[in-house]
Amino acid sequence: MKDIREYLKTQPLLFDGAMGTYYASRNRAGQRECEWANLSAPEEIAAIHRAYLDAGCRAIKTNTYGVNRLHFPESDCRAMLREAWRIAGRFADRAYVFADIGPIDAVDSTDILAEYLFVAEEFLKLGARHFLFETLGTDQYLSEIASAIRGRAPDAFVLVSFAAGPDGFTRDGRQIRELLSAAAADANIDAVGLNCGSGDRQTVELIRAIGPMEGLFSAMPNAGYPTVRGNRTYYEGDPGYFSDQLNELRELGVRLLGGCCGTTPDHIREVSKKLRMPTAVRIAYRPETAAEETAGPELEDPFWTALCDPARKPFAVELDPPDNADVARFMQGARELREYGADLITVADCPVARARVDSSLLSCKLRRELGMDAMPHMTCRDRNLNATQALLMGLCAEGISKVLVVTGDPIPAASRDEVKSVYNFNSRKLIRYVDGLNRTLLPNPFRIFAALNVNVRNFGVQVGIAQEKERSGALAFLTQPVLSPEALKNLQLARETLQGRILGGIMPIVSERNARFMNSEIAGITVDEKIIDRYHGADRQKGEDLAVEISTEVAGQIAPYVDGFYLITPFGRTGLVGRIMDSLRKAGLA
Repeated sequence: MKDIREYLKTQPLLFDGAMGTYYASRNRAGQRECEWANLSAPEEIAAIHRAYLDAGCRAIKTNTYGVNRLHFPESDCRAMLREAWRIAGRFADRAYVFADIGPIDAVDSTDILAEYLFVAEEFLKLGARHFLFETLGTDQYLSEIASAIRGRAPDAFVLVSFAAGPDGFTRDGRQIRELLSAAAADANIDAVGLNCGSGDRQTVELIRAIGPMEGLFSAMPNAGYPTVRGNRTYYEGDPGYFSDQLNELRELGVRLLGGCCGTTPDHIREVSKKLRMPTAVRIAYRPETAAEETAGPELEDPFWTALCDPARKPFAVELDPPDNADVARFMQGARELREYGADLITVADCPVARARVDSSLLSCKLRRELGMDAMPHMTCRDRNLNATQALLMGLCAEGISKVLVVTGDPIPAASRDEVKSVYNFNSRKLIRYVDGLNRTLLPNPFRIFAALNVNVRNFGVQVGIAQEKERSGALAFLTQPVLSPEALKNLQLARETLQGRILGGIMPIVSERNARFMNSEIAGITVDEKIIDRYHGADRQKGEDLAVEISTEVAGQIAPYVDGFYLITPFGRTGLVGRIMDSLRKAGLA
């Protein structure tokens, strides 16, 4: 075969379709991943390669999309990679053979890079020189992986493909234009593009919106949208329509074409016919009114202004939503806090993973009915990507200007049969997703706040996570309550390390029992024993007096390291929080 770079100078390169979905359609009784068929049914895999080649493709992918040691035992991984390469290599005289490597996910991010390098190294030993990294949601480690491949094989061709939904975001909350631009700028990456995530027409529209890009571009969309019947997924996109869309992609300058989920040899056959027809290539264009150019004027934000004022330390007060639909007491509490001088109300999102009145709806109600600045907490627990985007657009339309992004407490074990967590994101990914919407879709961007736990033992790790949150778009942090010398020390380190604004957490303790409960039952809170001892034998009034006294002491200790105070209302006692705010003002701390 001619060198692939020379081939692409004169004509587009047509890839095959989706091995996984096509294999499943041919083998309905099979329950194991199609990668096992490299070992158990090699002739079936060879027959699929042959069917795509006979349909007209000139590049095939090895049947190794999901092969890695985090998914299969190492000995099986090596055998699958070896056999997949051998099977595809039988057709090397007819097509370019690409080592196919899908996304690798792991809890420990260090495992991810090691696993990519392991799979790439195995392929290099087998003689692979064309690599496809596909269906990616992030560009993490791509530079290191591509550099390692080119270091071993300077003539290697590296294609990187991301999966984005029709909204232009990946499952990791990354904006696709940024990912493509970063990958295209890497000297060790030869081509970038899109696959999966969107159907054929949506991929055309995405590439139109992305605009001109340097270098080689690829597109391998799904064959339409999937249909689920009887717990099985079917793609029923029309091959003729699919070929029309890929021909339009060719006209937009895309040089590497193919298909992802649901793309059969019939689809590739129709595309091959279209590609043999002459066409006038048009360069993909950027719309005249890109989202980032149509952002509205920045709204006034008195709380943020105060937070940035060295002479002020504003109050953000958390008020828990009710566990029933009667919000009268909540609204009355908010009115009282407004009168006491709270600058911002923050509303928790179903704390302890128990259903309560929705934090976003309550925040909108506070703004509309009381004219109060409100910030809903937004967890990663209860919404998928679509629901998250819909909610953020609604909040933006209602004039909410801030969100606190947190991972959220897990569903209690006893409830997991009835209630399911979603967790499409962790907090860092969700922050990045909101930041991407800020820059591409929302006329009035959100200011993104994040949580900072100053009570963890290995606080250096927590600071690293916080720095990643800042890189993802977080502008400020609300800390967990500072009720121990260790927490104060950690807060000092955070002040020295982080760039964002910090609101120091103050949780009033109302009794000895309350303090011991927090120490034992509430994750992320540590109460110093010396503080607990002060409550021994105290009645309710004495407990509240101590809460004001100790909260004022804590505020004095943390004041040099914070830009504002984050007060957590205990048991709905807004009057107690009002006393604390008044005490802090009298002490000259706010």
